Amino acid sequence: MKPAHPLLALCLAVPALAFARPVTLTTQLKNYGGDGAYLAVYLTDARGAYARTLWVAGGKAKYHKHLADWSRLSAPDRRRLQGVTGASVGPGRTLAVTADLADALIDAGYEIRIDAAAEDMDDSPSEIRVPLTSAGAGKPQAGREYIQSFRYQWQ
Repeated sequence: MKPAHPLLALCLAVPALAFARPVTLTTQLKNYGGDGAYLAVYLTDARGAYARTLWVAGGKAKYHKHLADWSRLSAPDRRRLQGVTGASVGPGRTLAVTADLADALIDAGYEIRIDAAAEDMDDSPSEIRVPLTSAGAGKPQAGREYIQSFRYQWQ
């Protein structure tokens, strides 16, 4: 039997990589007693390199440098803020955003990371680092300084 043409196999495989599903990212802040927090929610690949910004809470660019890991890793991405910004998040409040993530990213070594900072308080780079896995969906993860819990859930 003659093997299938390699180009045909590629054409059949590529659409499978293109599938994406919505994921809701929910971040509950601690009642830390300060001003609203700036948060950068982003993806890194298996090597820890920046892959994509999912959301930035806090629109004043002059404060983005306090989201140190995200700022450093995402600096070359000129489009890192397009369509993914909103207001800062107050103490004790919840931020819930939805992003489309390609199925190929799940269980492939990617991490969801969150940097956090609040005015006149300590910065908290990579406060959350959660592997993007099927098994981890829906399981809350505790933060270190500002974040009470974070979870992601497929829709």
